[in-house]
Amino acid sequence: MNENLFTLKNIYLPIISFLICLIATPLVRKLAIIRGWVANPTDDRWHSKSTALMGGIAIYVGVAIPLFFVADFGSIGAYFFNGQTISGRPSIAAVVLICTTFLFAIGLIDDAINIKPQSKLVAQIIVAAFITFLGFRLHWFTSLTLDTMVTILWIVGICNALNLIDNMDGLCTGVAIVALVSLSIVFGTPVSEGTWAALILAGSLAAFLIFNFNPASIFMGDSGSLLIGSALAILTLNYSEASNINTLSRVAVPILVLMVPIFDTTLVTVIRILSGRKASIGGKDHASHRLVLMGFNERTAMLVLCGIGAVSGVSAIFVSRADTLTSPAVIIPAAISILLMGIYLAQLRIYPEKEFSVLRERGYTPVLYDITFKKQVLLIIMDLGMVAFAYYLSYRLRFSGSEFQVYFKIFLNSLPAVIACKLIAFFILGIYRAMWGYMSTSDVFSYIKASTLATVLCIAAVTFVYRFQDFSKGIFLIDWLLTTGYLLSSRGSFKLFLDSMKRKTLTGDRVLIYGAGRGGELLLREILNNKKLNLNPIGFIDDDGNKKGKKLQGYPILGSFNQAEALCRKNDVEGLLLACRNGDIPDFIDNIKAFCREQNMFMKSFSIDIVDIN
Repeated sequence: MNENLFTLKNIYLPIISFLICLIATPLVRKLAIIRGWVANPTDDRWHSKSTALMGGIAIYVGVAIPLFFVADFGSIGAYFFNGQTISGRPSIAAVVLICTTFLFAIGLIDDAINIKPQSKLVAQIIVAAFITFLGFRLHWFTSLTLDTMVTILWIVGICNALNLIDNMDGLCTGVAIVALVSLSIVFGTPVSEGTWAALILAGSLAAFLIFNFNPASIFMGDSGSLLIGSALAILTLNYSEASNINTLSRVAVPILVLMVPIFDTTLVTVIRILSGRKASIGGKDHASHRLVLMGFNERTAMLVLCGIGAVSGVSAIFVSRADTLTSPAVIIPAAISILLMGIYLAQLRIYPEKEFSVLRERGYTPVLYDITFKKQVLLIIMDLGMVAFAYYLSYRLRFSGSEFQVYFKIFLNSLPAVIACKLIAFFILGIYRAMWGYMSTSDVFSYIKASTLATVLCIAAVTFVYRFQDFSKGIFLIDWLLTTGYLLSSRGSFKLFLDSMKRKTLTGDRVLIYGAGRGGELLLREILNNKKLNLNPIGFIDDDGNKKGKKLQGYPILGSFNQAEALCRKNDVEGLLLACRNGDIPDFIDNIKAFCREQNMFMKSFSIDIVDIN
């Protein structure tokens, strides 16, 4: 193979790819509109206006032309005829170009005449079998048969994951760009054929994103998503083929790079199956749609998922360069974060009927139903992983590389006792009796006491069993800090998520709350927790001038009643809510009523009191 192909002069290839797609995309869009190749709005699709299809053509042209100059097609022929190549496997750029061309053609046909899903699946399996025939595998298992079958499933799964995530303007394009850039860095130096293939595809997608970003003027269609999915799957296999990487990196890096599409596909598939819906039928229940339901706009939802992909990509880069003893310090927090995000998003009600209803209908109760709905079970499982990780990270932070290897055996021997002691402490102090989404000051002290008791029990256990020989006191101090921080952040995140969701999804009449005191705080909480009121507060007014500019429960105190007219006009206020305690009505209530009549606003009063009903 010509080594000159991989010199820095090839930096022009991604730029050429960008320019080709930049020119081709508006031409394809114009042709699609003339020929009627448009995606019309439907009940199960997100877009609300007719949009040109066939954007995959522009992406393919932008990729195929530059990639042709990098690919060594002779290596494919050598493999077929001789069963081997000079480098031991065929040119990755040639494999990418051949396979993406085939699936691009299948997707193009589907965009034009809507072929059956099983036909596309057969085509994907054929491509996956061809790739494994050429010797590319994940190398996750020692059994070649098992590894080959899992590799085929990986390729097919990633193709469909990228197809499923193409559900919102710019989402599939943006997530793919992030993944490709991450892969190009993971491949490292010297610059390889796989690096150029990743950057060429990223260049074409960057140009397409200009037209696909919200509001999109063209969609890529299946021709584009299948092309991207197959290319990403092949490039991750190219990483797995490297001989100088450890097993943990070989497994973790491909998953981390493609975390967003894998997460979205898993979330949608599991919830649809548990809800008695077909996983293959489209819907507005993807992670992106759930973020919009939380109150984000489409652009922000897309950027949030791209940001998650970027963080996961950085994690993949770190893992690719770290040893097996250091990698868990990144892998475990990433896995827990994704698990928490899945739990948060799964709580959002999407379907009109009861979600997870299939669990009741098919007799899976009480075991599977309890596992799904008893959230404390999920907390215990999550705590099991995190307390072990906190203990591991304590050793990782306390000791350097060579020292850590010496103390690693001590860590492994004492880990079971530490896990048991911590979970016993959590159970004794009632950590698992707390309600999700509610966290008060007393709960904070409970978590600190639980973490402290857990540390005391751990020290007692290792002292009794090991006489505290070879143990470091600093380990348990660091472990206490990490465990306490984990308890507070994990439980607090539930409250933050639910509170944020309530605020972002509020709809109804825009109102000002008069009274930024205890009564106003109680009223605000009632509005946030009772959507039937159909009220959307924009802030408070209060006659105490010292409160102006401050916030109460996140809502601004805008001024006094004397400024109410200007504030109402500026914020399109439709009503005024009077917050009172113990029935205390202001002396100038008549003035407030007159003001509301003049401004054509409604007025309501809120009060709370305890009365004797005997």
